[in-house]
Amino acid sequence: MANAQTKIKQTAGREQLGDFAPKFAELNDDVLFGEVWSRTDKLGLRDRSMVTITALVSSGITDSSLTYHLQTARKNGITRTEIAEILTQVGFYAGWPKAWAAFRLAKDVWTEETAAADEKAKFEQEMIFPIGKTNDAYAQYFIGQSYLAPVSSEQVGINNVTFEPGCRNNWHIHHATKGGGQLLVCVAGTGWYQEWGKPARLLRPGDVVNIPAGVKHWHGATADSWFAHLAIEVPGEKTSNEWLEPVTDEEYNKLQEEE
Repeated sequence: MANAQTKIKQTAGREQLGDFAPKFAELNDDVLFGEVWSRTDKLGLRDRSMVTITALVSSGITDSSLTYHLQTARKNGITRTEIAEILTQVGFYAGWPKAWAAFRLAKDVWTEETAAADEKAKFEQEMIFPIGKTNDAYAQYFIGQSYLAPVSSEQVGINNVTFEPGCRNNWHIHHATKGGGQLLVCVAGTGWYQEWGKPARLLRPGDVVNIPAGVKHWHGATADSWFAHLAIEVPGEKTSNEWLEPVTDEEYNKLQEEE
C-alpha cells in the first residue's frame, strides 16, 4: 500500500539565485522539490535519496550539492552502514576515485550521526522511562525526530514522548464532547509548550501541563536540548485529535532568541 504524498518545501533556489536566475530558482524549488521529490506516494524519500546520490556520484559531482543530499539521506533514514554499502556498490560501476571523493563527504555527515547517537544514549540515562522507538506513525505531524515508548494502555493511556533537539509537533487540538484533553508531565530535558494566541512556556523536569479539550497548542524540545514528557490521555466522550499546520522555523527560532 503506497504512503500518502508528502509535500516537500524547498527555498534554497530563491534564497541563493532568486535575484540572479528567478526562473531557475522557481524550477528548483517548485518543480524539482515541490513536485518531483514530493511524489512520495510513488517513491519514498529514502529511495529518492539513494537514487539521487548514485546519480550525483556517477556524474562526478562531489561538491556542496552532494553534501546536501548526503545530509538529506541521513534525515531520510539511511544509516552509516547503508551509505557505506551504497558508495561501495557505486564505486564498482561509476569509478573508484568518485567513490573515494564521496566517502570523504559521507564520513563527515555520518560522524554527526554518531555524535547524535551518543547524545541520545546519554539523555536516556537521565530518565527512568525508555526513549522507545521512532515515532513513525505520527512522523508527518512532527518537525524533527521524535520517539514513543508506551507506558500504560490500561485504564488511562500513557506514553513517554521524546523529542530530539529542535523537534516539535504541529499545532493540534484534542477534541471531545465531554471531558477529554491531555496532561503532560515533563521528565527530562527542556522543552516548550504554547497555546494559540498565548506566550510559550518553557518546560523543565517536574513541570505539569494541563491541556483542556478544544485548545489549539503545540509542544516540543528547545533547540539545544533533548526533551521528554509523559503524555496522559484524559478520558472523555467522542475524543479525537485534529492535526493542524506546522510550527514554522520563524515562530520557533523567535522563542530561542527570547529564552
